[in-house]
Amino acid sequence: MNRVKKRLLKWVVAVVLIVWGSVAFYGYQQTTASTSSESGLTTVTIGYQKGDPVDIAKQRGQFVKKMKAKGYKVVLKQFQDGNSLMQALKTGSIDYARTGDTPPVNAQAAGTKLAYVAAGSSKSKGTGILVKKTSSISSIKDLKGKKIAYTKGTSSQYMVMSALKKAGLSKNDVTWVNMDQSSASVAFAKGKVDAWATWDPYTAQSQLTQNAKLLTNAVGITNNRDFILSTQSYAKANKQVSKYVIKYLQEDMNWANTHHAKLITMMSKSLKLKKSVVKKMVERRYYSITGMSKKVVQEQQKIADLFYEEGILTKHVTVADDVTYLK
Repeated sequence: MNRVKKRLLKWVVAVVLIVWGSVAFYGYQQTTASTSSESGLTTVTIGYQKGDPVDIAKQRGQFVKKMKAKGYKVVLKQFQDGNSLMQALKTGSIDYARTGDTPPVNAQAAGTKLAYVAAGSSKSKGTGILVKKTSSISSIKDLKGKKIAYTKGTSSQYMVMSALKKAGLSKNDVTWVNMDQSSASVAFAKGKVDAWATWDPYTAQSQLTQNAKLLTNAVGITNNRDFILSTQSYAKANKQVSKYVIKYLQEDMNWANTHHAKLITMMSKSLKLKKSVVKKMVERRYYSITGMSKKVVQEQQKIADLFYEEGILTKHVTVADDVTYLK
């Protein structure tokens, strides 16, 4: 009887080992296949901000799929502002960054080996200086002696400086209150500042929910374009990647321009804003991402020149030195 039990036990153990071995082997095969599939893709990391062209591409979902079909795994990282994006680019934690016009100029002056890869269309209609509808401020000249909320190192800084210069004022004629845009929104709502330099969707939201009006938009002052940036070393070694990035982002921008209703619904959910706010933002701009041009380079040079002239930058920047033209 003991022999029978021992044989039976050996048989059961053998069956269990065979089954376990099969499962383990199958699991190993599955893991290996998955790992092999993923390792076959080259990772491309792109930094962006909420509501920008890259965010639109992310929400739509086609950009990542198209890049994957070309052999690239796209990782998208969200940042609060352009300064953070420039730091991430400098340290190598991202390969591309989407910012406004001013952060790259500051980064160049700080010694970052930057590469301008692509530029967007103007956002000037949704960029500007806000005041309360009840404010006595009715012109840029009326800002003399007033407190203006802005975010240092962003497009809001250049926009205010450029607007002041155009009105015959200097940067010393106003009180600059540096804070992030979320804090500026609160300060503006509570009347702690007289004006607020900002961009959409903050502009649209303030106009619709904070009894604000645009003292001036940025038309004729600055285009406040989107820029796709990289490092010089990465851009030189990955020109084909840059071409794909531009091509597929532009396809998303074409979609955005021709599908406003869907875009508004999509971005309203993403940004957690009322559709009326997103609608105002969307309908006053044209979406585009294209390669760099000499005209855009000249615009950026104006920012660099004014910042150097006003002592914001201690080093003069030649923007053209860091431009990548893709043919």
